[in-house]
Amino acid sequence: MKSVDTRLTPEGRMDVLSKYEVNILLNASKGRLASDFRACSLAVLNTGSTEDSAKAVLEQHPDFKIEVVQQERGIKLQVCNAPLEAFVDGQMITGIKEHLFSVLRDIVFVGNDIETNDRFDLEKSEDITNAIFHILRNAKVLQPEVLPNIVVCWGGHSIKRVEYEYTKEVGHELGLRSLNICTGCGPGAMKGPMKGANIAHSKQRINDGRYIGLSEPGIIAAESPNPIVNELVILPDIEKRLEAFVRMGHGVIVFPGGAGTAEEILYLLGILLHPNNKELPFPFILTGPKSSEDYFKKIHHFIEKTLGFEAQQKYKIIIDDPALVAREMKAMVEDVSDFRRSTSDAYYYNWVLHIAQEFQLPFEPTHENMRNLELHKEQDTHLLAANLRRAFSGIVAGNVKEDGICAIEKYGKFEIKGDEEILSPLDDLLSAFVEQQRMKLPGSEYIPCYEIIK
Repeated sequence: MKSVDTRLTPEGRMDVLSKYEVNILLNASKGRLASDFRACSLAVLNTGSTEDSAKAVLEQHPDFKIEVVQQERGIKLQVCNAPLEAFVDGQMITGIKEHLFSVLRDIVFVGNDIETNDRFDLEKSEDITNAIFHILRNAKVLQPEVLPNIVVCWGGHSIKRVEYEYTKEVGHELGLRSLNICTGCGPGAMKGPMKGANIAHSKQRINDGRYIGLSEPGIIAAESPNPIVNELVILPDIEKRLEAFVRMGHGVIVFPGGAGTAEEILYLLGILLHPNNKELPFPFILTGPKSSEDYFKKIHHFIEKTLGFEAQQKYKIIIDDPALVAREMKAMVEDVSDFRRSTSDAYYYNWVLHIAQEFQLPFEPTHENMRNLELHKEQDTHLLAANLRRAFSGIVAGNVKEDGICAIEKYGKFEIKGDEEILSPLDDLLSAFVEQQRMKLPGSEYIPCYEIIK
């Protein structure tokens, strides 16, 4: 496999640093953050890859190296054995270079700052929210004095072509209405809305369209940033990534997906089901082409059997009508503007939204933790949603994350236990995902990383 060596100078990102800050970068990039820094950097350089296994990406480039080099005027990045696809005529593609310095900023610089700063106690709910704000503000993705216009789009990286084309159509309709797009930054349903909105913004002569990608170290190699992302932020873990979506976004659209999409749906439902958020407007639409109608019926049925009727009232399902999706979202985002104005909440960060610790503290998907999940109805509905979210988070880890894949190889499948009235609809939904090839990229054989123990 061909590769390239190069040395990069920051342009507009981390180009003005004190010697103290340079020393922090040098030490952190060679210490405990070195592994994440290398893996995330390789993922960025691998933009456009169709691989959806973080472990496989790292194995394909065993000789890849990246290090921070100190200069009198600041820093440079020394990159060795980088994928050839990241270059044109020997020069690194500009967008990839920008993303590479975003990795350095978020993983090494800000990551070290949050971990070592006494003002962030990451066991406390308020401090977690403040840390996420700190990361987003440092990345300059929070824009004051701008009316709400960011639509978060969730959905699978492994979707059918007709579904991908539909996500582009929805993104196009959103872009025509001057709405910006935020996704998980990868391929499939994360790329389509950005592509559609990009064309629509060009039609409307919008020159500052925003295509924001939010990722985290464990999953970015499996979902490398797509080329349209012009603002990349890497959060420390999946829980902080999910909170960043709902704090910064002004509405959520969900396209067809697999376990990761189910995790996102359950995360948002769990938050909206909390009594403190009862009166909070939060646009939430599930949509897809006519061929995906059965997919959403299964999701809707699963929510009915596990979380109940109240949870079903938190979202709308719109099938095969991109323009209607965009009109509904535009109208609901205007309601969000009115609410933020009446409560004096910031347009750019949803401080009023209550997020319980169960949705904030990182869940480590070990075999023991997966086996001990409380999957029963003898608890508040929002807590059941939190535990179901963790179950899907573990399945995502076993499917695509390096640590999860290695754990499955070493100890066997995750065992998921609980009450029959929860496990039966869960088993049905997961079986449907496997049958519809929503667990891996099309053409890849899927071997389940879990076993339902009824």
